[in-house]
Amino acid sequence: MKNTKWIRLLFVPLLLLASCGDNKKIDRDVVDQVNKANEVKKVTESEITDYAMKWGDEISQEAQVELIGALQKAIEDKGVPGAIDFCHLEALPITKKVADKHAVNIRRVSVKNRNPENSPTDMEKSLLDAYAYNVENEIDNRPNIQKTENGEVLLYTKAITIPGGLCLNCHGEPGKEVSDATFEKIKSLYPADKALGYKVGELRGMWSISLPKKEVVKNM
Repeated sequence: MKNTKWIRLLFVPLLLLASCGDNKKIDRDVVDQVNKANEVKKVTESEITDYAMKWGDEISQEAQVELIGALQKAIEDKGVPGAIDFCHLEALPITKKVADKHAVNIRRVSVKNRNPENSPTDMEKSLLDAYAYNVENEIDNRPNIQKTENGEVLLYTKAITIPGGLCLNCHGEPGKEVSDATFEKIKSLYPADKALGYKVGELRGMWSISLPKKEVVKNM
């Protein structure tokens, strides 16, 4: 038997105003909207999980586009060393803006983090280990959904790999892909940096997006 939840989405009362000698008809569109708002929607746990996966994909893609677009502009305007300043000041606010828009929590985490705020939790670390194993063994990495907080929050994760040379300007080998000026800027802003020495195709980290179940259902 499927585990089924009945969820009341919204109740909007329809107030009929009658004035003396004025017999107006109710707009049909208004009636349809009220009927829709008063629906009781039946969804299964499986449907919630499937939608969370789809929604997590959309949110991570939106955040990625925002970050890459802003980063490319920073590189064009200020060069790679200047882009390090940009990431230091703007990367977290950009992801927070997308997170606030959708009422979720977005993190980019890595065991070789540059910003200490991107350090993984124990749960995130175990998922990163699984993604790393897949990369090392040439197994496709697929997005994942885990239940947390008694099932009331769904954790969406997706592996982030180094896609090409642009990323190596800041995450490759110092003295090779990473210029001396960029390396000095990294050391000045991130003295505990662990995010150098990458090659194309290697696992950089993962998206970690906490989706409250009530927000998932609201968006279905």
